[in-house]
Amino acid sequence: MSRLRKITIGYVPQVESVDWNFPVTVKEVVAMGIWNQSGMAPWLAKKAHQEVENVLQNLGIGRHVSRQIRELSGGEQQRVFLARALIRNPDILVLDEPTSGVDYNAREKIMENLKDLNVSGMTIILTTHDLSGIGRKLPWVVCINRHIVAEGTPDEILTETNLLKTYGLADLTLAETHLKSLD
Repeated sequence: MSRLRKITIGYVPQVESVDWNFPVTVKEVVAMGIWNQSGMAPWLAKKAHQEVENVLQNLGIGRHVSRQIRELSGGEQQRVFLARALIRNPDILVLDEPTSGVDYNAREKIMENLKDLNVSGMTIILTTHDLSGIGRKLPWVVCINRHIVAEGTPDEILTETNLLKTYGLADLTLAETHLKSLD
């Protein structure tokens, strides 16, 4: 009889869904990912503090450990939330629009981090509307509109037909094509 192992999932929310007036440091945000491991004590163990600092260093934002989260750029904030998910050592990482509201350089750093995690064996699932920016860099794409419209490599899947079906515009395009043929 085979035994099922418990799968850990890390989640990174879309940055815009955060209350930036809440006074919290970068270290505290990341520590929230493992707060349930502190037991009865209202503080983290020394080992946990080191884990927080290590994951921040790995993402290139270790120097911000004591800063307020609201003081960081959009890309830095997104990497803090990525660190909060990674501190749990998840098997699967789920991200909601991980590059929304960040500049090109931040987007590239985030995608590089995600690629490294994927190469190391982590399953990564993300939502994005940035098909030309990051969609083409992904190893596998699934287009969904109430059901799976198409799945495969970006070159196979990111076609006009699939995208129109994904965004619910297939009927609109057919109507426009029909009207053009009547002219």
